[in-house]
Amino acid sequence: MTDKIKAHVSEGKKSVVKELTELIKKKKTFLIVSVKNIPASQLQEMTKKLRGRAIVKVPRKNLIIRAIETSGETGAKEIGIKLKDNIAILFSDMDCFELAAELVKNKSPAKASPGQEAPEDIEIPAGPTELIPGPAISELGALGIQVQIDKGKISIKEPKIVAKKGQKISAGAADMLSKLDIKPFSISLIPLMGYDSQEKKVYLNIEINVEKSLADLKNAFGKALPFAVEVGYICDDTISFLLQKAGRQSKAMEVITNSHTPEVNSGEGN
Repeated sequence: MTDKIKAHVSEGKKSVVKELTELIKKKKTFLIVSVKNIPASQLQEMTKKLRGRAIVKVPRKNLIIRAIETSGETGAKEIGIKLKDNIAILFSDMDCFELAAELVKNKSPAKASPGQEAPEDIEIPAGPTELIPGPAISELGALGIQVQIDKGKISIKEPKIVAKKGQKISAGAADMLSKLDIKPFSISLIPLMGYDSQEKKVYLNIEINVEKSLADLKNAFGKALPFAVEVGYICDDTISFLLQKAGRQSKAMEVITNSHTPEVNSGEGN
């Protein structure tokens, strides 16, 4: 008779699954976010900023899948199938997209790493630093930065761009930016997928781009306003334009009417 070997599940993992399951049932929404390339210290800071609005957990992927299955939220199983590594799960009573927008808004400054692509021109400004004379002088010189000694500290004479937009950051530049505590990057928890337990809705491929959305709205408004005026739609935004249009049309009618009015000869006939 063949022995059946049962997979051992530790009490710690069972406890995590139980906690996640209870949160899935208790909270309105849960949001899956990417934590890839986010240092643990900065992840802790982001978690603190969300206190009172969301509970952040960083369990293993298989434990999230088990919790979703255990919760009985069958609609959320689609999320479990699509889960990848380097993720966290957020539980909240906020709307999925409201929470996602909050994450994108609360970005944290981050140091540069060698090989990263500069998002914008990265400049080391002129002025005093906390660096003491020594190897730092030659390191700054290697980057083409002119320095002088002021009150026992290194002072930078002129600002210097150490990486232009789109260029990869050199190891020397990344090291110096770190020493000067210049953080040219910003990072955030990246929303991926969400589930609303009240509405029983799954949201896949969540993408929040506030700047693009505002630009799209402005563009749509710019096209809608002239159209609304053209068709005579009355609202707070169009009323002034409609009055101006009516005034122009009234004057045009006066000109046309006057040009077609026959002249009356008031003189006596011969």
